[in-house]
Amino acid sequence: MSEQKKHPRRGLPRYAVASGLLILALAIIVLDGANLVAALVVRSPSPHANHPVGTTILTYHGHTNFVNAVAWSPDGNYIASASSDRTVRVWNAFTGKTLLTYGGHSDEVTSVAWSPDGTRIASGSRDGTVQVWDPGTGRPLLTYGGHTSDVTTVAWSPDGTRIASGSADNTVRVWDIISGTTLLTYTGHTSAVQTVAWSPDGTRIASGGFDRTVQVWDSLTGKTLLVYRGHSRHVAALSWSPDNTRIASGSADGTIQVWNVATGSALLVYHGNTSAVSAVAWSPDGKHIASGNEGAGATVDVWDAATGAASFHYLRHTNEVLAVAWSPLGSLVASGGEDMTVQVWQATR
Repeated sequence: MSEQKKHPRRGLPRYAVASGLLILALAIIVLDGANLVAALVVRSPSPHANHPVGTTILTYHGHTNFVNAVAWSPDGNYIASASSDRTVRVWNAFTGKTLLTYGGHSDEVTSVAWSPDGTRIASGSRDGTVQVWDPGTGRPLLTYGGHTSDVTTVAWSPDGTRIASGSADNTVRVWDIISGTTLLTYTGHTSAVQTVAWSPDGTRIASGGFDRTVQVWDSLTGKTLLVYRGHSRHVAALSWSPDNTRIASGSADGTIQVWNVATGSALLVYHGNTSAVSAVAWSPDGKHIASGNEGAGATVDVWDAATGAASFHYLRHTNEVLAVAWSPLGSLVASGGEDMTVQVWQATR
């Protein structure tokens, strides 16, 4: 891509069936003419169970073009995926069944985010809008048209009252989710904004883009608090540590840099990616970071957030990985990309 532009249970005694036991399979005897046919009904594995690290739980094939973004519902039961096919699809993370296809955008959908309470989804598009809609019905609730170019990234405030959207118009706009009123416009960047992330406590926003900087600023006033200049090419992805103290920034320079938000001092640099970094996500427990690659390697790396030591490389995608998201329940990752799939897999135990 040009710079501009994822134990077998011990046998039970024969009659030891008691209340509270999980029955995984049931042998059913069916009479078929003169023959007895044994049919085995097996419970589908839950994606929230612990599987060996690297196990692919399911692969979603609902899209007809690149998958640009993925987001889990807050309860970990559903996934929303945004695509260059101009749709967002909401599907069951247990079964992969498509529940809803949202087609409100007139151009590629670049970004998607669930509201913290799970009742709304925001999606950004190259059509220049952010659309907020009901994930259960697909009913549009609000369309924000404050940008003058492609919307590249969207993020909800932790309290669910505001959205920050970044754009190729070089701005980040923070706006009210009920009225759609622009509350502030951040103009600190000198080129297209690629990524936006709220701090977990909601007081700060970090944004990065083609000017090769990460800028941290006050979410109420827009005052710039810190500018991080550690990358040599554009910044494609950001993720805050759950404790508010660090940011992981991924860049087309092939590195992910973890740095102190208060001082801007680099704490570690991860060089394990084989090419440009497209996606970064911090695990909910703060112990691991997952990162996706745009290059021919088509990998997702999982590594220790404190030491930078690689713990696993996921290699099941067949083309560039563009999106990575941790399940809020902790051990699963969903990743999507140019192979038009979303894959849900076990990242840690």
